[in-house]
Amino acid sequence: MSAKAVTIGIDIGTTAVKAVAADEDGQVTARVRIPHQLRVPAPDQLEHDADEAWRRGPVKALSTLTDTRRPELAAAAVTAMVPSMTAVDDGGRPLTPGLLYGDARGRSGAGPDRSFLSGEAVEFLRWTAGEVRGAHGYWPAMAVANDALARDAFIDSTTASTAYPLFDGGGWSDAVCADCGTESRTMPRVETTGTAVSRVAGTDVVLAAGAVDAVCEQIVAGADQEGDVLVMCGTTLIVWATLDAFREVPGLWTLPHPVPGKCQIGGPSNAGGLFLGWVDRLVGQGVETDPARVPVWSPYLRGERVPLHDPDRRGVLDGLNLTHDGASVRRAAYEASGFVVRQLIEMSGVGPLRIVATGGGTRVEPWLQALADATRLPVSVAGVAEGAALGAAFLARMAIGHESSVTDAARWASVERVVEPDETWTSAVEDRYGRFLELAKEVRAEH
Repeated sequence: MSAKAVTIGIDIGTTAVKAVAADEDGQVTARVRIPHQLRVPAPDQLEHDADEAWRRGPVKALSTLTDTRRPELAAAAVTAMVPSMTAVDDGGRPLTPGLLYGDARGRSGAGPDRSFLSGEAVEFLRWTAGEVRGAHGYWPAMAVANDALARDAFIDSTTASTAYPLFDGGGWSDAVCADCGTESRTMPRVETTGTAVSRVAGTDVVLAAGAVDAVCEQIVAGADQEGDVLVMCGTTLIVWATLDAFREVPGLWTLPHPVPGKCQIGGPSNAGGLFLGWVDRLVGQGVETDPARVPVWSPYLRGERVPLHDPDRRGVLDGLNLTHDGASVRRAAYEASGFVVRQLIEMSGVGPLRIVATGGGTRVEPWLQALADATRLPVSVAGVAEGAALGAAFLARMAIGHESSVTDAARWASVERVVEPDETWTSAVEDRYGRFLELAKEVRAEH
């Protein structure tokens, strides 16, 4: 098989399936976006039509890119958000809504701990198995997609590891599955990330085991030096500051970095594209030009993950007056997202040098400018917005033996442009950041 083989990465996101075809240098030769509906049936619920988003979307994405490629297409891999869950029949067709991260059906009803850290995957399984008892399977998004592509329901080891204690490192827990009303055999097979597993139905294209979307995005971001802060501008805002040594900070997550010997500290926040898109729909697309004419958002419309771990927190718009309009409120929302990033950086204790921004939100210039202004850091914008799909394409390349290490994916990193802080906004933004922190304390006190 030629080292010049093209590989495809398919990313099941919150609002769309994104897929890219990439060559051996990480250059994107084709791309596609298949939108799907994000359903919010109640303020604390978030779900997909799993057949539309997890089954038909990936098949259509791969088919579209296959039509644009020729025999050099060699392998594909799927990545997806976590956690997620649906019940399926013996044909792999979903029978229940596709539950998504942060949905209240993932919270345990027992005990005082109702944080986002208390076994969402377990509770998703419990709810889903209760809705459809005796289903053929209870699968996350990746298993549904892989089954649709290859008639082989598997997920990767990285995705499985996020389901602890449902997945205990060695396999699906018989005891936990039984407690949820099912058996471990109803869960998908687990394969090692970056290995060849199956073939796309009716083709010679290898289907590889991918990884969690955030992991795929990170391996091709190039945020590998201490002081680099990776900001994933997606439906969820995810912030990872790179460290040369392990550090633990209450409220933040510390995980191994893809580069051996390094760690990353930060985590996911709800102050991302879901919040910003809602504000845009509410107030329109106006651009604020007066640095002093902006209120302050506490942006937690559906609770907050890191660093507050409070699913019951709600949004607050502070300091409104008669001079404000839609443009003012919109700028405040983008600043609030930047303030969350700054708060996580300051809590981490990392001396930040730059932000590396990835994800679909990098196409939204007001978001990037507010991020630079709020943090006073330059923002290096990734050359490929579909970072998670690009990372999955690299893992597919590993699966066919053309790459030997995940760390080699750093050569696929590229910077399209750098957004610098606007000094004319510095003083006013600084005052608003102080108020942002005060609001967080005030709301916490009310709880």
